Amino acid sequence: MNLIFTEEKKFSPQDVQELFLSVGWASGRYPTRLYSALMHSSTVLTAWDGNRLVGLMRALDDGGMLAFLHYALVHPTYQGKGIAGKLIELMKEKYQDYFYINLMPEESKNISFYEKYGFRRLPDGGAMQLQNPFISDETI
Repeated sequence: MNLIFTEEKKFSPQDVQELFLSVGWASGRYPTRLYSALMHSSTVLTAWDGNRLVGLMRALDDGGMLAFLHYALVHPTYQGKGIAGKLIELMKEKYQDYFYINLMPEESKNISFYEKYGFRRLPDGGAMQLQNPFISDETI
């Protein structure tokens, strides 16, 4: 397996749809919206096995102080091969001069994974979210 990691946004709506659906993320049901969101993200790192998109992580940043990491996902066939870890390390390298690199795991079971890469829970913080009341979890 010869993986290529790139920051070049060369993926298609179909590429991201396939990857997101492979891990059961409902956002994959909206490939046009998902593609647009990724294209407007500050950074999107991808992992490719030939022409197949097998991993992706995105960041939103303010240009100098804060980067927020989101969407760390790897196709199930490729999980356990260090791809997510490589994406995280590449993001940490890219944003090494920023004051903060934040992330918010959507499931607490993933916290220990991120701790392996130096992330720590905020001592008195908690994740918060405001969801559009007209969009249900089933439609996202």
